[in-house]
Amino acid sequence: MKRTRVTAVGLAAAALLAGGWGVHATQVLTNGEFHFARLVYTDSAFNGRFRGGWWQQDWPEAEEHFLTNLVRLTRVTAGEPAVVRLTDDALFDHPWLYATQVGYWDLSDEECARLREYLLRGGFMMADDYWGESERAVFDATMARVFPDRVISDVPPDDPVLHVVFSIDEFTQIPGLRHLGYGELSRLPAPRWRGIYADDGRLLVAMNYNQDVGDSWEEADNPQYPEPMTALGYRFGVNYVIYAMTH
Repeated sequence: MKRTRVTAVGLAAAALLAGGWGVHATQVLTNGEFHFARLVYTDSAFNGRFRGGWWQQDWPEAEEHFLTNLVRLTRVTAGEPAVVRLTDDALFDHPWLYATQVGYWDLSDEECARLREYLLRGGFMMADDYWGESERAVFDATMARVFPDRVISDVPPDDPVLHVVFSIDEFTQIPGLRHLGYGELSRLPAPRWRGIYADDGRLLVAMNYNQDVGDSWEEADNPQYPEPMTALGYRFGVNYVIYAMTH
C-alpha cells in the first residue's frame, strides 16, 4: 500500500487517528465559522432511492466524526452540520458543499444554474463516492450542463489543494467499508482525483472518483476499517475545507 508524506501537522493527525476516538458533540458549536453543508438532491428515477435519497449516504455519522476532528486538527470553529438544496438561499452562506453518490443525482436546469452561480461566486464542492463508467457518465453529463465551457481534468500533484495543510504526494484508494471483503479491493476500478477549475486556477469542484471518502470519516471508529485509509480520508477532507475557506 502506498503511503503519504505529510507535514508535522499531518503526523500529529495520523497519531490522533491511530489512537482511536469517539464523537464529542460539545466540540461542535451551534454557531461557527464553518458548517459542514451536505447537498440534498433528487435521485434519478432510473437509479431508485436509498432510504429517503442517495444524498443521505453516510449521514449523519460522517459529518459528526469529521467535524470533531476538523476542530482538533485546525483552528477552525465548526458549527452544527447543515443540509441544503441548491435552490435554498442558505446555499450562499456556505463556502464548502459536500455531494455524495453523485452518479445517482438528477439536477434540474434551475439547480444546475444555481450550482454554477454558487461555484463562480467563490463556493467549493466536494463530489464523493461515485464509481465506474455509468456513474461517471451521469456526473460528467451534469457538470457539462453546469459548466459547458469548462473541462474536467486530473488534479495535478502540485495543486495547492494537496498541500494547503497536509502535503499529499501519493494516492492510496479510499474504499467504502463494503469493499473490504476478501479480494474486493483488487477488483475495484482505479482511483482518480479530478476537478474543474476557474479561469484564475482556483479549484471549483474536487472529485473523488472511485473513492468513498465519506466512509473513511463515518467508519473511523470501526476497527474493521483500515487506519491508513481513514487518516488519508481525513487529510483530504481537511485540505478541501481549508482550501475552500482561503481560496
